[in-house]
Amino acid sequence: MREFARLYAELDETTATNRKLEALQNYFQSASPENAAWAVYFLAGGKPKQAVPTKLLRQYAVEFAGIDDWLFDECYHAVGDLAETIAHILPPPTATSDVGLAVWMQERIGPLRGADPATIREALFGFWGELETRERFLLAKLIGGGFRVGVSKLLVTRALSSIAAVDAKLIAQRLMGWTDNSVRPSGESFLRLIAEQSDTEHAQRGGQPYPFFLAHQLQADPATLGDLNDWQVEWKYDGIRAQLVRRDGQNFLWSRGEDLITERFPELAALRLPEGTVIDGEILIWANGPAPFADLQKRIGRKTVSAKLMAELPAVLVAYDLLEEEGVDLRELPQVERRNLLEALVEASAQEQLKISPKVEAADWEALTTIRLESRARGVEGMMVKAKSAQYGVGRTKNVGTWWKWKIDPYSIDAVLIYAQAGHGRRASLYTDYTFAVWDLDETGQRKLVPFAKAYSGLTDAEIAVVDNAIRKTTIEKFGPVRSVKPTMVFEIGFEGIQLSTRHKAGIAVRFPRILRKRDDKRVEEADTLDTLKGLLAAAAA
Repeated sequence: MREFARLYAELDETTATNRKLEALQNYFQSASPENAAWAVYFLAGGKPKQAVPTKLLRQYAVEFAGIDDWLFDECYHAVGDLAETIAHILPPPTATSDVGLAVWMQERIGPLRGADPATIREALFGFWGELETRERFLLAKLIGGGFRVGVSKLLVTRALSSIAAVDAKLIAQRLMGWTDNSVRPSGESFLRLIAEQSDTEHAQRGGQPYPFFLAHQLQADPATLGDLNDWQVEWKYDGIRAQLVRRDGQNFLWSRGEDLITERFPELAALRLPEGTVIDGEILIWANGPAPFADLQKRIGRKTVSAKLMAELPAVLVAYDLLEEEGVDLRELPQVERRNLLEALVEASAQEQLKISPKVEAADWEALTTIRLESRARGVEGMMVKAKSAQYGVGRTKNVGTWWKWKIDPYSIDAVLIYAQAGHGRRASLYTDYTFAVWDLDETGQRKLVPFAKAYSGLTDAEIAVVDNAIRKTTIEKFGPVRSVKPTMVFEIGFEGIQLSTRHKAGIAVRFPRILRKRDDKRVEEADTLDTLKGLLAAAAA
């Protein structure tokens, strides 16, 4: 635990890629395989399940520290992070601990899940008595299920590739599925992760997917890409990116987040495919065309799906790439060849739940730009532009060819900041999470601000500092970690989709809200209204 806590601190304290890479390499070179396996799980994006309810964690920290509740609350409001607050208010340890991360996860933290309060209290008091401040901080993150660290999976891949002298693309392939909750990290699995490549490795992949090839955002004039005939253009759907793997006589459906979601989409699990097939595509609800993402959300959280729900919200896989055929890895073939093989496979399949992503044909870029204006009417986000010569790469790379996502401009609206909450990690002392509102009329006909969205991305560090200062000067009330502020700042908020919602006070929910800019040129009274949002909703539904 001590070594992983030190690594966590080193990664959190710097934004320099080379320093993060060096810290990762140093850790993996010295850690035991068992501890390294758990470290890879967390650093690659694995999420620990909550072992202790937050209420109990807070209660026992107050008892162990011997302080009043009000003092803990004041500390928490100042710090903005529960784990950091606990780590700082506890008295110094009376012992030391050399217990490794694997033992902590398997023998100490794991058994607390579902344990009675008395058992949890005794265990926590023992843990806190032998851990230093940063180890306590890490423990609270792991116990509370709130572990996050500022490192990319790509950087973890590079570190492992360096210490093992194994190609990074092979490490990335082996890492697929590591963060699935059904897989338990072990020393043996870590040694396989960094082992030399074997001739039989591909045949032993089982249900594992390939690393996903990711697209870059196209912001320049598409004509700068050259001859349109060198590119394959498709619609960009708003669904769940997934790979459907057919191996060992069964189907495995993986999300881009490396969750095994086969049971959530029985109709896709039942697709008849040749053995040794891997399809890359998008899961959508399909009703005479792609349905809004909100309909797909009704299926995402269901581990058990009724026949009625499947009939009301039928899922399909819109296929746009073929990565494996008859057990042969096709990723090094050019895009155009993989597309030809995919078309033949889907046509031979002739199953309603398996559709092919249609190609968009146009005479030139100007004509394609005009067709792109149909995106919202078609229920899509824009277009995908793929080099016909491109291989299927690993992650967001251009070394084997390029995919571009050419999205339509987002919806946007001018809204007023009315609530703020402190961030996490390095931003725990700054107000970075904001709630925005638009104008509406109350029962008496008076104007009032109605909250409609929360957003925390889109501002630079310098802009955040300015907003944070303004929030502190205009605070009206405090509700726990949340501040209510005097309406003085207008922001342009962008979002990808809009829909009716009974759960939101405004009656409308927006998808992927983010801050586009601070509108210093606009007075609060000039911000947009709920009617403006309703107009966007009506236009989207038309």
